[in-house]
Amino acid sequence: MAGRSSRTAHTVAVLMGGPSAEREVSLSSGRECAAALRVAGYDVTEVILGKDRGGDVVAELSKLAPDVVFNALHGRFGEDGCVQGILEWMDLPYTHSGVLASALAMDKTRSKLALREAGLPVLESLIADADEVRSRHVMQPPYVVKPNDEGSSVGVYLIHDGANQPPQLSDAMPARVMVETYAPGREMTVAVLGDRALGVTEIITDGWYDYDAKYKPGGSRHEIPANIPAEITEACLDYAVRAHQALGCKGLSRTDFRWDETRGLAGLFLLEVNTQPGMTPTSLAPEQAAKVGIDFPALMRWMVEDALCR
Repeated sequence: MAGRSSRTAHTVAVLMGGPSAEREVSLSSGRECAAALRVAGYDVTEVILGKDRGGDVVAELSKLAPDVVFNALHGRFGEDGCVQGILEWMDLPYTHSGVLASALAMDKTRSKLALREAGLPVLESLIADADEVRSRHVMQPPYVVKPNDEGSSVGVYLIHDGANQPPQLSDAMPARVMVETYAPGREMTVAVLGDRALGVTEIITDGWYDYDAKYKPGGSRHEIPANIPAEITEACLDYAVRAHQALGCKGLSRTDFRWDETRGLAGLFLLEVNTQPGMTPTSLAPEQAAKVGIDFPALMRWMVEDALCR
C-alpha cells in the first residue's frame, strides 16, 4: 500500500456523467461514491458533467477548489487521459490512474503490447476497418469484435465457430475496430488496491458477459473467492498486480481474465485492465474490498487519502 502524507482531505468533488456511452454507469457510480464519502466524513459536492466532453468542468472545479477530485467518470474523456490531463493542469489531486496509464489502458491494442512485453498472457488480435469486418471474416471464427477504446462491453460482437456470415456491425461502431481471438472458459476478475490484489471473483452468467449482464439486476452472479485451483488463483493475483504495474496504474484497478480449465495454467488469459472500475457497493472491486474487511466508506477514504500522496 502507498504511504500517507501529512495532508488530510476535507472537501471532495465527485465527477460523474460525462459524454461517453457509459454515462449512466458513471452517474450510478458517482452517486454511490458521494454518499459513501459523506458517511466517511467528507464535505462532498457532486459535479455532473454534460455530454459535451466536459463543458465547464474547469470553471466548476476552479470555483469549488476541492482538496481532492474523486473521478467517477467512465469511458471516453473520463478514463482515457483527457480529464486526468485537465486535473493535472489545474494541480488538483485526483483518484485512480494518471494521464499515461489511463490512456494506455483505454487503448486495448497498445495496452496489450505493454502487457505482452511484461510477460503476461494476452490474446491475439488485430485492428481492421469496420466495413471489411462486415464484408468478410478477417479472422477464423470464433472471434470477438469490439471498439478499441470503450469499456463495459459496449459494442461487443461474438462470432461463433462455424458462423457462415461475418458480423453485421451497427452504424454506431467506429470506423476501425479490434478483432480478437475468442477465449472460451470461465470469467474471472481481480481488483488491485495500491500494490495489493484483493481476491479472485468468478463472474457467472447464462451467456455472454455483456452490458446487461454487468449492470441489470440478476444479470450475473459473483462467486468470491472463485472456486478454482490454487495455482490459478495465485496466477490471477500475480498477473493482476503485474498488469497494474506494467501500465503504471495508481489507486484502484481491476483486471479481467478468461480461464479454459481444460488447459490448466496455459488456458488463462488476461483480457484487459480497467482503471476506472464500477464503483457501486455491489460492483466487483468494492465487493472484493468488503471481502477482505474494507467496507465501502473505508474504501472511498483510502482512495481519497491515497490521491493526496502523489
